Amino acid sequence: MKRVLYIFFFILTLGLSTLAFRAWGQTADVMSLQDCMRYAISNSTKIRIQEAEIGDARIARRDAALKLFTPQITAQTYAYYNFGRSIDPQTNTYFNTTSFHNNYSVSAGYDLFDGFQAVNNYKISKTGMLIADSQEKQVEADICLAVMEAYYNVVYYKRLCDVYEEQVSVAEQALAKAKRQEELGQKGHADVIQMEADLADRQYELTNTYNMYRDQKMTLSDLMFWPLDEELNIDTSMPVWQTEPMATESVVDFALEHNPAIQIATWQQQNAKRELNTAKWQVLPSVGLYAGWNTSYYTYQGSAASPFMNQLKNNSGEYVELSISIPIWNRLSKQSNISRKRHALEKATAELDQKRRDVESEVKRAIQDRDGSATAYEQAQRKAEVQAEAYTLNLKKLEQGLISPLEFQTANNNYLKAQADEMNSLFKYLIKQAVVRYYNGVEYVNQ
Repeated sequence: MKRVLYIFFFILTLGLSTLAFRAWGQTADVMSLQDCMRYAISNSTKIRIQEAEIGDARIARRDAALKLFTPQITAQTYAYYNFGRSIDPQTNTYFNTTSFHNNYSVSAGYDLFDGFQAVNNYKISKTGMLIADSQEKQVEADICLAVMEAYYNVVYYKRLCDVYEEQVSVAEQALAKAKRQEELGQKGHADVIQMEADLADRQYELTNTYNMYRDQKMTLSDLMFWPLDEELNIDTSMPVWQTEPMATESVVDFALEHNPAIQIATWQQQNAKRELNTAKWQVLPSVGLYAGWNTSYYTYQGSAASPFMNQLKNNSGEYVELSISIPIWNRLSKQSNISRKRHALEKATAELDQKRRDVESEVKRAIQDRDGSATAYEQAQRKAEVQAEAYTLNLKKLEQGLISPLEFQTANNNYLKAQADEMNSLFKYLIKQAVVRYYNGVEYVNQ
């Protein structure tokens, strides 16, 4: 009995899992806005380029650290035959016999003082890594915003196509009824012609809107780097309307401190200061410490040379060197470099000030646009409700013959425009709201 129950529960669990998998497979192909953003980020060529930039910045930081904390070590060897006149290393006299020479050396050097160039380069490389990371975030934000605008355009034209399809269906039914009434003598031929013209207008608008829908869908696919041979299916349901009041000053203060564009400009100014300080210190002497070891082996015809290992031991030597390099006259190249670095600092400071002004203006404009779009959407919503009611009443009047087809067409156009304005104002508000959230620290992909 227990065995039968185990088998029953196993089959039941397997069946439920299969149904769940099928249900997931049916809905997995429909992508939300966040799904489209994540797909675009993971497949964007711009992100791949930026990842390569981050790799270069990481290598630059590693090289700067090795130059700062480790000495430079080199090993060298060479061998040559001499067929002409040469000097005997033992007697220091000339001879004309063919000789063989083989040398080995190992040397190490470390700059004790180089005008803090290595230290500043290491700091610059660390800041460069932060700049590369922030630039990647900035690229991601630009991609997400472009995807969001294209996504809402696709939803807008898809919903507008649904509206025009409904209008075409209503116009076809009205035309069929009018033709029947014409046969019964209840309507004139001019009314039927007007309804046919109205149906043709609706069909034309539907075709034109559908073409715009396909064009915007292609734009979205290109931004996402979606495969050309696969159909892109997105969620075209209307987004939820919600308001999020935010204090302007708090959003501005947060953006001026944490926005990637501000951070990049700030770090670039810091690097410009370090490069200027490095250029100033280069006018001082540089001090280096070096050490090494070398040995050699030689032999020539007609001589009884010592064994190889004995010569390596007997001919070996070591040295320690402390060098000081004092710049006296370098054609004003160091002074010119200081001037260029000072100008670079002035430029970076001006760019930082400009970037802070731009971000502050963008935040205030985004909040103003968001609030304006919210007000416009509320008005468009009320207008759409009124026009929908007016359209319903006019449709009944048309069926009863109380208004002409031309009057109904005017009412119908007002109704269509109200619906389009409502959707357009809603999507504008959602985009502006997303921009304000982004400046307040919420990434587009996490909204």
